[in-house]
Amino acid sequence: MVMAQSLFMVLKQERPERPIDLVAPTWALPLAARMPEIRHAIALPAGHGELALAARYRVGISLRGRHAQAILLPNSLKSALVPWFARIPRRTGFLGELRFGLVNDIRTLDKQRLPRTVQRFVALGLPRDTPLPDSLPVPRLRASVEEGERILGVHGLCAEKKLLALCPGAEYGPAKRWPVRHFAALARARIASGWRVAVLGSAKERTLGAEILAGLTDAKAIDPSASGGRDLGGTDAVNLAGAIDLVAAIDVLACAEAVVSNDSGLMHVAAALDRPGVAIFGSSDPGHTPPLGTSMRIVSLGLACAPCFKRVCPEGAARCLEEITPERVLESL
Repeated sequence: MVMAQSLFMVLKQERPERPIDLVAPTWALPLAARMPEIRHAIALPAGHGELALAARYRVGISLRGRHAQAILLPNSLKSALVPWFARIPRRTGFLGELRFGLVNDIRTLDKQRLPRTVQRFVALGLPRDTPLPDSLPVPRLRASVEEGERILGVHGLCAEKKLLALCPGAEYGPAKRWPVRHFAALARARIASGWRVAVLGSAKERTLGAEILAGLTDAKAIDPSASGGRDLGGTDAVNLAGAIDLVAAIDVLACAEAVVSNDSGLMHVAAALDRPGVAIFGSSDPGHTPPLGTSMRIVSLGLACAPCFKRVCPEGAARCLEEITPERVLESL
């Protein structure tokens, strides 16, 4: 979703007067609200992998007569249904799975010419066979530092210290997650240097955040899920995973002097906020979905077995992550 903003920016550069509407899952709408290029964001009430044919039909019917072109970023069959139901004249996308007829402006994906996801997105917004610009626009999300600091204060994190934001989750699986004990060691080192720490993520990462805080033996730390979000004041570290929504997480990340993240959605959010930090890559490929811009430094060991793109390490040891030491990440910071 963050990388798609580069496409929206290119479309606006080409034709500033043309409005852009977005159909996306409900979870993505907070990000769309932080992208000035988007006029309207329309929720698609369908879970990941769900066909939800009736819901897609209702959304498609509601869009009839309103758009000249639809650009399909996913390559799935079901993603092509809404523009087809909407009878949008030009429906642009890569061939994907069995989409003949549903997509009538079919592009052939050349993975060698377009190795990065963001390049593929932007290419769909250009006329067929048009070379990509020499440099692609970098996503830039709007955020409020003032609101971020207010949220941190409500959850008891001490003010007037540099903020380290930790993003220990990765929806894809454990083969993309730096060990919790490494995150904890990193947090201890920064707190000892006078910093404060916030752990960010969804409710699924709440346990990871709790484990990181449990490893801060020499620091005051709280978990808002246990404290009820009361203002406890003067805290060195706070677990906000699952305690705040994505809108609030964007504003908190905007306050960070440094971010350390796995290859995850929040990594891309941090990069789109131009926050300096370190992006840790294990089983995934930093050449395919790197954080965009220049604010984040990539740390990857480049082992012979990586990238394997597995959810769980086939060898069981996850050396590509285990052997990235906290000291190395500190040095990169």
